[in-house]
Amino acid sequence: MIELTQKEHDALEAELAELKGPKRAEAVEAIATARGFGDLSENFEYHAAKNEQGLLERQIAVLEEKLRNAVIIKKPSKAAGVVAVGSTVEITDADGDELRVVVSNGGGKGAVAPDSPLGSALLGASPGDTVTVKAPAGTWNATIRSVS
Repeated sequence: MIELTQKEHDALEAELAELKGPKRAEAVEAIATARGFGDLSENFEYHAAKNEQGLLERQIAVLEEKLRNAVIIKKPSKAAGVVAVGSTVEITDADGDELRVVVSNGGGKGAVAPDSPLGSALLGASPGDTVTVKAPAGTWNATIRSVS
């Protein structure tokens, strides 16, 4: 089960449609063009195009699996003040460095998965709480400044 907000679910569906439509058509066209360059056994363009097609098909499979296992959740209420999937959290580490993250299974800029070291440390915490993040590179503390 992968928890997603409706917005994250819609974004993944749009990305999948782009990959299966225009991107897949581009990959097929690139392979067809490369075939025209001659002997396939020594045709770098053909092998590169086939490799790109394989990567594209893998991306499609990953997104389809994620969407197949997705459960739509309601975005937590701002009044709740407790970190949940879909929350935007501002934290400060022990050095005073500030970081803004979104706890999300949808990925994207600034996103941390709820089962990652930082995500799992933040879940259930409130502003003012200090959490301990047990990451592979070492353990560190973060203070939650705000949750929205």
